[in-house]
Amino acid sequence: MNIRRFEQVEEANGFVASYIHAGGKIGVLVDVETDVVNDDIKDMAKNVAMQAAALKPMFTSRDEVSADYIAKETEILTAAAKNEKPDANDKIIEGMVKGRINKELKETCLLDQVYVKAEDGKQSVSQYVAAVAKANGASIKVKKFVRFETGEAGEEERGLCC
Repeated sequence: MNIRRFEQVEEANGFVASYIHAGGKIGVLVDVETDVVNDDIKDMAKNVAMQAAALKPMFTSRDEVSADYIAKETEILTAAAKNEKPDANDKIIEGMVKGRINKELKETCLLDQVYVKAEDGKQSVSQYVAAVAKANGASIKVKKFVRFETGEAGEEERGLCC
């Protein structure tokens, strides 16, 4: 057995929820800061962990996205937009790029993703968390998540670190 990465998650003002998916192939930990811990809030945390297991977000929220990541994506998307619409002026290209980056962040940031169990198909994960908080008279913040998948490369191997 070769353990390539691990992470310890602790929360003094709430709890850490865990979820194992696909017979142990995927594991997720969700750090939840809250002033109320009950079954509804534990279920919410498990649902958020299932979301992370299924949709593979890269970040918890937009606050975690580095300026370097945005700059790199902007460069790539600007080149693609100019190839797609060579006659467009800079303002149009800038609008296209801004819209595409926003769309990408909605897919890669856990709290911005459309919640997979949303009845209306539009509710984001952050809106779901807020609704559970309101229903339980609680303050809830999903601080971070950790997702591991058997056989996946570590951050160093994917060029995301160091």
